Amino acid sequence: MTAILEPDFGQLAIVQTMLHGSVAFNTIEELDAHIAANPHEFAVVIGPTVDVEAATAFAKWARINRPDLGVILLRRTVDHDVLTTALRSGMREVVEANDLAGITTAVHRARSVASEIAKTIEVEARAAATSAVAQARADVAAEQAAADAPQATVLTVFSTKGGVGKSLVATNTAVALSDAGQRVCLIDLDVNSGDVAIMLQLTPARTINDLVAFNGSIDEQAIESILTRHSDRLSIVAAPVRLDSPDHASAVDIGTMIDTLKGMFDFVVIDTSGVFDDNALTALDRTDTIILVATLDIPALKGLKLATGTLDLLNFSRDTWKFVLNRADGKVGLTTDEFESTLGLKSDISLVSSREVLSAVNRGEALVRAYPSHANSKAITSLAQSFVKVDDRVSTGSKSGSRLRLRRG
Repeated sequence: MTAILEPDFGQLAIVQTMLHGSVAFNTIEELDAHIAANPHEFAVVIGPTVDVEAATAFAKWARINRPDLGVILLRRTVDHDVLTTALRSGMREVVEANDLAGITTAVHRARSVASEIAKTIEVEARAAATSAVAQARADVAAEQAAADAPQATVLTVFSTKGGVGKSLVATNTAVALSDAGQRVCLIDLDVNSGDVAIMLQLTPARTINDLVAFNGSIDEQAIESILTRHSDRLSIVAAPVRLDSPDHASAVDIGTMIDTLKGMFDFVVIDTSGVFDDNALTALDRTDTIILVATLDIPALKGLKLATGTLDLLNFSRDTWKFVLNRADGKVGLTTDEFESTLGLKSDISLVSSREVLSAVNRGEALVRAYPSHANSKAITSLAQSFVKVDDRVSTGSKSGSRLRLRRG
C-alpha cells in the first residue's frame, strides 16, 4: 500500500488515479497517524503543493525511525536545488509531478527496496537473537564454571598482641601445607612491620603496595607479577619493605586480591597486623578459619579476650576458630588451664619454648623443615593436616565465597 500526501484535491485525484490501492491524506498529521498505525507501509508520495520544509522534516524522521519507508517527492520542476535538498533529507527519489510513468516506477522501486530492507532487518534480528541466546548460555556456563571451580581455603592468623608468635604460626603453617602437596599463598598483611619475607629468607622485588599500579584491575596476571616464590608450591605476597611508600594498597584492592588468589591456590594463609583495621576485617570477611595465637601471660590473655569479644560482636562463628597457645610451658604463675578457663576457649595445639625456634627464625628457615621432629613442628604439621582433611571433605560440595559479616546493631 502507498500513502499520498497532497492538500490540493485536484492534484491528489490525479496521483491517486495512477496508484491503485493507495490511501490519500491532506495533512501531515493524518499521514503521521497512518504511518504509526501501519508499520508495514512501504511508500509515501508527497505531492507537489506540500511545503518543502514539511516534506524534508518528514523524510528526516523516516530515515531514522522507518528506514524501510520510501519517501518520494513530487515537484512541478526538478532542479539541482530540489534534488540536493531532497536527497540530503533522506528522500528515496524526486519525480516531476507530470511524469506519470516515473511516479509508478518510483513506487515499484520503493516496494522492492522496502522488501529487501525488511529481509535484512529480519536476518539481523534473528542473528541478534541467536547471539543473545548464545551469550546468555555462555554467561551461565561461565558462572557455573566459576561456582564449580576449586576455591582455596583461607586461613587468617590473628592476635591483638605483638610478640606472641603470630608470624611463626603463619609461616610454618603455610610451609607445612605446601609440604603436604598443597598450593599455598602466604599474605603478609602487617603492612607496617611484616616479617614473613625475613622469616623465609626472601628478598621480594614487589610487595602488596604494588597492587595500586593496577588501578583496581587486579586479575591473576597482575597478582602473578607481585608474588615472591619460596618453592614450587609456596608463594608469598610480601609486606612493604619501606615505611615511606607513597602508595598504599586499599582494603578494596586487598579484597579483590584475596578473591582472585582463591582461584589460584589450594590455601591462602594470611598473617595480620594484630589490629581490627580495614585490611584485617577485609581478610576476616573472606576467612574459612581464624587461627588465634597467644602466649601464657596476662597481657596476652587480656588482648586475646578483647579479640574474641570483638569477633563475637562481629558474628564470626566460634566454629571457625582455632586457638594456638605459644610458650605454653612457661613457669610464669599462670597455668594453661587457668588461661583457657578465663578465655573460655580450649587450645587446639600448644607450642613450647625452644632455642630451636629462635635458631630457625634467625636462619630464615621454617621450623617444620629445619627441625621436623621437634614437638612444635609436629604440632603445627598436625594442625595443617587437619585443614587439608577438612578441605578434602568440603571439596565434594560447593564452598561459599566471601562470607557476609553481620554486625549487631
